[in-house]
Amino acid sequence: MKLSSFGQKFTSQSGILQLMDDLGSALAGDEPVLMLGGGNPAHIAELQTAFRRQVEKILAAPGEFERWVGNYAPPQGSPDLRQALAGLLRQEYGWPVSAENIALTHGSQSAFFLLFNMFAGPYPDGSRKKILLPLAPEYIGYEDVGLTGDFFTANRPQFEFLDEQTFKYHVDFDALSVGDNIGAICVSRPTNPTGNVLTNQELRRLVDLAQAHDIPLIIDNAYGLPFPSIVFTEAEPVWDENVILCMSLSKLGLPSVRTGIVIAPEPVIQAISAMNAITSLAPGGLGAGLVADLIRSGEIIRLSREVIRPYYRRKAEQAAAQLRQELAGLPCYIHKPEGAFFLWLWFKDLPITTLTLYQRLKQRRVLVVPGEYFFPGLPGDWRHKHECIRVSYAQSDPVVQEGLHIIAGEVKRAYDEA
Repeated sequence: MKLSSFGQKFTSQSGILQLMDDLGSALAGDEPVLMLGGGNPAHIAELQTAFRRQVEKILAAPGEFERWVGNYAPPQGSPDLRQALAGLLRQEYGWPVSAENIALTHGSQSAFFLLFNMFAGPYPDGSRKKILLPLAPEYIGYEDVGLTGDFFTANRPQFEFLDEQTFKYHVDFDALSVGDNIGAICVSRPTNPTGNVLTNQELRRLVDLAQAHDIPLIIDNAYGLPFPSIVFTEAEPVWDENVILCMSLSKLGLPSVRTGIVIAPEPVIQAISAMNAITSLAPGGLGAGLVADLIRSGEIIRLSREVIRPYYRRKAEQAAAQLRQELAGLPCYIHKPEGAFFLWLWFKDLPITTLTLYQRLKQRRVLVVPGEYFFPGLPGDWRHKHECIRVSYAQSDPVVQEGLHIIAGEVKRAYDEA
């Protein structure tokens, strides 16, 4: 089969393909797998009850089920959800947004595909631009979404050591350069894979930097505020005339409905709507139908603050405490867990690469994600890339505890073999 350049690029091996293939195989297989690698959210009982109640409400109201599943939405997405969300953002943060500042997509991954290719790649004047990632590691799903090669540029972080086993990344602003070849800046907050939350000062400096260069700052807010609010530190959400804020229903507990949310100036929203129409006619409506009332009533804020955040915070503290105990005495560090539902583990001077560690763990039915995949656009090789793994603690406590115990054992074995 002969493929175009597009076909070859999007069918080649990639980190996100490996991640999703492992996730799907683990969830569909007969043998038990300790799934500490994927981004699947936990099945939290109170949330499941709330979503089930919304489904029952839709089924009970005459014509509602037919409306949500039987009609196309506009290319911009459900007006009900967009109006409800705009109202919530005005009430919570005082942002001057309306439904015209919001578009829906088929999940946030689709949103980033559209946005990145909107601002990076070849331009009509013959120039080429890139997406700047101010701090790597960054999200595995960014790596392969560009339609052309050489799509990203990234910077190494500064390290702050908080104690003998904990560290935190910061943006190295002294090394950050925004040239004419940058089409947009992008950060995730909380950061996937590290659980890092950029400080309010760091975020404000990035907003100002983007504004000074007349380019957008794209903020991946999949785990952030106001929902699902998986943030364990002080953080203020930001929206401005040059900010594009991307959200999702996935980490709220609805990954299968594939609903991404883009909050941006109206010209960007109009462009997203046009691309939605061309690529998929319209975004799906089921996710919007499930959460529109929860957003309108503010119940989504209560669930996020009182159910989701405490749930993951407890699990983060529990997982970090176990690893500190099991890895004591080894040159192993945990990135300070400030949000999302991952631990980022750094095994300094590990004698094997974490890609090899990943393969060893996979043989023992434990799935993690090796760090090599989280550094898109970072020039040159850097040993640190091969010394880190991302571990999810979203699964049940017994699964997480057993998986972490096996990880610690394999890491000890790797150091001992040296």
